[in-house]
Amino acid sequence: MKKYENTYIPYGGYWSTPFCRWQGSFQNQHAIRFAAEIGKKFLGEKNISPEIFDELVLGITVPQLHAFYGGPWLAGMMGAVNTTGPIISQACATGAKTVSFAAMGIETGQFKNALVVTADRCSNGPLLVYPNQEAPGGTLDKESWVWDNFGYDPYAKNAMIETGENVAKEEGISREDQDKITFLRHSQYQDALKDDQAFQRRYMTLPVELMNRSGKKIIATVEGDEGIFPTTLEGLQKLKPVLPDGTVTYGSQTHPADGNSGIIVTTKEKAEEMSADKAVEIKVISYGQSRTKKGFMAKAVVPASQRALEMAGLSISDISAIKTHNPFAVNDIYFCSEMDVDWKDMNNYGCSLIFGHPQGPTGTRLIIELIEELVLKGGGYGLFAGCAAGDTASALVVEVKTG
Repeated sequence: MKKYENTYIPYGGYWSTPFCRWQGSFQNQHAIRFAAEIGKKFLGEKNISPEIFDELVLGITVPQLHAFYGGPWLAGMMGAVNTTGPIISQACATGAKTVSFAAMGIETGQFKNALVVTADRCSNGPLLVYPNQEAPGGTLDKESWVWDNFGYDPYAKNAMIETGENVAKEEGISREDQDKITFLRHSQYQDALKDDQAFQRRYMTLPVELMNRSGKKIIATVEGDEGIFPTTLEGLQKLKPVLPDGTVTYGSQTHPADGNSGIIVTTKEKAEEMSADKAVEIKVISYGQSRTKKGFMAKAVVPASQRALEMAGLSISDISAIKTHNPFAVNDIYFCSEMDVDWKDMNNYGCSLIFGHPQGPTGTRLIIELIEELVLKGGGYGLFAGCAAGDTASALVVEVKTG
């Protein structure tokens, strides 16, 4: 398959909660139940019956209680009682992969209307134990799902942060440039907050009211992304590297977070029917993925992007807007160098480096923001790309027409 031919997203057919830094306001929200609550509210406000969906794709990377029942459970809670579908878990690539998976179902005619829901909670991550009869005394193997996996890749034998340092060292990416691009990305995010969060209100569920266990009392109200620190270039320059003799600081890397996002993927006819503006057409064009050498995760974004562009029959010069999942500032510096892109010509209105990374929903939100930026630009092609655990990456190309 060279490219998708009949896969569309209705304008306004998507949502994202704010992202809350780990152990913040969403720390006790069950990721799947929370996504069902937000998704059901979204469909109700859009007057879209949950019964129209014949496929639900759930993207989740951090296990939750009863997650075994995945898509069918989520669909049932949202009112789509006859709908089922798979769980996709591909670390940070989950957002793009779920959209691509849904697109393949639409493209082949297997499904007519797919709902992609990505949900994760990095906070209060589960502690898993595994039987090991060969261990002394039959003791159990165990892992803290979130932190142990952030800290160790069993194949490459390194922590996530070491992949950023490896690329910085090999490519000669300086600490100075990492601080500069981090400050730029923080400044771009401020544009999304202007005029009472006008850009974010185009797609974000606001406010989010959190209820107590009985569901009878509001215990907190979330008005936007939570846990983002005020940032200056001078402040970034004062931070110490996380690793001895390293270049990556806590300022130039993302933070774990919690939240959920969703996108409707369907045919052209159904997209027009559900669109909030009939003049806006959103088409999914292509998907690409890649893997790079051990311990160099940030580099995988480039071949994934090149593959998605090749599948679409496009070059980087054809792209009007770019959004990346950039867990390290190193990612964007390398991407811009290899793809001949100016730092300032991508990640307008925000990116995961700044607003955080709840895993599965990260790419989904970035794809949504990519669409909205293209609408504001009057249309064009957009590229989303982001790296993922295992030194991999995924990329997605979309096209927006505005009449």
